[in-house]
Amino acid sequence: MRRILATAAPLAARGLAQATRRAAVLSSPSVRGAPAAWGSQRRHFSAQAPKEELPPLVYEDSFIKETLAQARTIALVGASANWNRPSFFAMKYLQAKGYRVIPVNPAAAGKTILGEECYKDVMSIPESVTVDMVDCFRSSEHMPGIAKEAVTRGAKVLWMQLGVRSEEAKVIAEAAGMTVVQDRCPKIEFSRLFGELGWHGFNSGVISSK
Repeated sequence: MRRILATAAPLAARGLAQATRRAAVLSSPSVRGAPAAWGSQRRHFSAQAPKEELPPLVYEDSFIKETLAQARTIALVGASANWNRPSFFAMKYLQAKGYRVIPVNPAAAGKTILGEECYKDVMSIPESVTVDMVDCFRSSEHMPGIAKEAVTRGAKVLWMQLGVRSEEAKVIAEAAGMTVVQDRCPKIEFSRLFGELGWHGFNSGVISSK
């Protein structure tokens, strides 16, 4: 019994010391104020106004068809060599439909993506290549600069992918006589307008007797 009590006494003392230290830490001003600060931060974030949604853009099917028809060579800005990236799917699909697609991405410049050399920007594409359309997988803030490159390069179409819109880029391109499409994917539009979405059970909204 004495042996048990002798062993238990130090353990109890050690536990009491640990509890005392823990209580001291929790009672310190820095720790006492932390939960309130965290709570105020949560309230601050939740009080932020939701991002304003822009009204949807409406394009006539005939306009989209004509825009796709006038382009044969596409500079795809934001192209990726990763097979699971949307830009890779779009490039491969457009190539299969007869378009020549030139990848543009400074991170992959000099490399080959789907059989085409990648360039760091639109202006780096050789002048011997006629660029009809610039298709952009970049966020909206990058679009004005890309629009200026497209104008300088003599492209006919500035196309911004799904979720990408820029009024400034639109003004720049249209002032130079370019056609502008925003918030659309050429791969999806081609599939929709030429009936391929229907093969997968989607309602393309296009009725044809063919």
